[in-house]
Amino acid sequence: MDRGTLPLAVALLLASCSLSPTSLAETVHCDLQPVGPERGEVTYTTSQVSKGCVAQAPNAILEVHVLFLEFPTGPSQLELTLQASKQNGTWPREVLLVLSVNSSVFLHLQALGIPLHLAYNSSLVTFQEPPGVNTTELPSFPKTQILEWAAERGPITSAAELNDPQSILLRLGQAQGSLSFCMLEASQDMGRTLEWRPRTPALVRGCHLEGVAGHKEAHILRVLPGHSAGPRTVTVKVELSCAPGDLDAVLILQGPPYVSWLIDANHNMQIWTTGEYSFKIFPEKNIRGFKLPDTPQGLLGEARMLNASIVASFVELPLASIVSLHASSCGGRLQTSPAPIQTTPPKDTCSPELLMSLIQTKCADDAMTLVLKKELVAHLKCTITGLTFWDPSCEAEDRGDKFVLRSAYSSCGMQVSASMISNEAVVNILSSSSPQRKKVHCLNMDSLSFQLGLYLSPHFLQASNTIEPGQQSFVQVRVSPSVSEFLLQLDSCHLDLGPEGGTVELIQGRAAKGNCVSLLSPSPEGDPRFSFLLHFYTVPIPKTGTLSCTVALRPKTGSQDQEVHRTVFMRLNIISPDLSGSPSKREPVVAVAAPASSESSSTNHSIGSTQSTPCSTSSMA
Repeated sequence: MDRGTLPLAVALLLASCSLSPTSLAETVHCDLQPVGPERGEVTYTTSQVSKGCVAQAPNAILEVHVLFLEFPTGPSQLELTLQASKQNGTWPREVLLVLSVNSSVFLHLQALGIPLHLAYNSSLVTFQEPPGVNTTELPSFPKTQILEWAAERGPITSAAELNDPQSILLRLGQAQGSLSFCMLEASQDMGRTLEWRPRTPALVRGCHLEGVAGHKEAHILRVLPGHSAGPRTVTVKVELSCAPGDLDAVLILQGPPYVSWLIDANHNMQIWTTGEYSFKIFPEKNIRGFKLPDTPQGLLGEARMLNASIVASFVELPLASIVSLHASSCGGRLQTSPAPIQTTPPKDTCSPELLMSLIQTKCADDAMTLVLKKELVAHLKCTITGLTFWDPSCEAEDRGDKFVLRSAYSSCGMQVSASMISNEAVVNILSSSSPQRKKVHCLNMDSLSFQLGLYLSPHFLQASNTIEPGQQSFVQVRVSPSVSEFLLQLDSCHLDLGPEGGTVELIQGRAAKGNCVSLLSPSPEGDPRFSFLLHFYTVPIPKTGTLSCTVALRPKTGSQDQEVHRTVFMRLNIISPDLSGSPSKREPVVAVAAPASSESSSTNHSIGSTQSTPCSTSSMA
């Protein structure tokens, strides 16, 4: 062969090599069949929803979100987390979350420090622990009317329909949509506003690649295109239960061109991806991937080309942010036949702890009533043979759809103290050899006294009824006698300065309204405390004001039905500093207790005919 023909021969050889994977993919024999969860399981978190919308409402006073959740025959458990980017320790806007469900749900809600109002159906939603937020009963409307009902309270920032979610993360203030009005549309990407994890794991399939010897296994993840095509990083967590020297594997990741990968694996593996990828231990080092087929057969061909003899897992997913793969296969030693489908009924899954948490305690008319809904008991696969108080002669009545146990405070072994009426709920379950017991309580409200105190120093020693502008004031709320089984919490506080000064919001939704208000550590007895700093910039200054706080006694363990809310207030005298200006000239008063960072048309509090002006950070020193 002469020199002139050598480049052409090399070029033809390279071309034939680049085409070989395609030809293998077309002829590969690998019968994909479902893999049992004991051999492989894939869970994922995504922002893709069946229907949804995201809109911007930057000037709204109230941020409104609506969730329509569809569950199979309940009850189901749901983790719902609200997350906010705080400014100077506060979230500037109040939030209304409308929660519409089709069946019974045990809800674990986390919304710490967020001034949240929750609208829901109390007959379907049961809190696993007291929510500690303001709640409203949601009317029984169809979806369109629920959206209209929510929109009457403020422009809707986001709305979504989700099918059987296990957990939901709702990020506040993250709306990036171009829409000014939220209208549900099919197959939407909620972006950073909402991410959720389906309860049902993704379908995992596997197969044996015919004609390939050895023990190398392939794990193939194919991420399908989403509604939006913006840059996206998918975190892939791979956990294989193998000894370090027992594994020979390749991880194949295929997705749209705008997807990059962040890989977090507990074993060394060969990596074969589209786009770019990096490793969690070196996230700043991006490695360029390859152009891969976008069909199942093509990806199986890639696995065969890489000398894999077994496809241990093959998964197709919607566009996700996090994907977790757990597999027990090691080096091709798994069975190549499909995992059998389970046909035997599942074992009894009754959870006594969860069952006891469903007992609702109601206190009224000098009597304690315990209610346990039969529907919830049945779905937990529990069989109850008895429900009594501590005195076994006091048995529950069967009222069709629920068990009801009721007793006056003077019988059935009730223990009466100065602040509390206590007893014990005893439940006998067929699957348990010993009865389940739970302490139940009613507050003796006639004996409880709530006090609001103002102090001049953080030592809370010298009580006062006078505040001076520019000087820090310290507030404490007490309940006596103390109730160890309940938690005293401060829901909201405001200072009413009359027609001249208006109302200054200090605390809303258990969150401080600005850097002039600070939530302090509770007293050793658990009494909530906070401090605030008041400034006036014009005259005349009010001579008196009324400090009002709404507090809640919430059971440390138990149902939200036992919550008790009270509003306490005290009259305050205001010392006027020596301000220059004509005493006969009456000007609007500006009282301030809000941070500069939250100054906007959506968060400032109108006082008289003026808006509040934030106090300076230096004034807090």
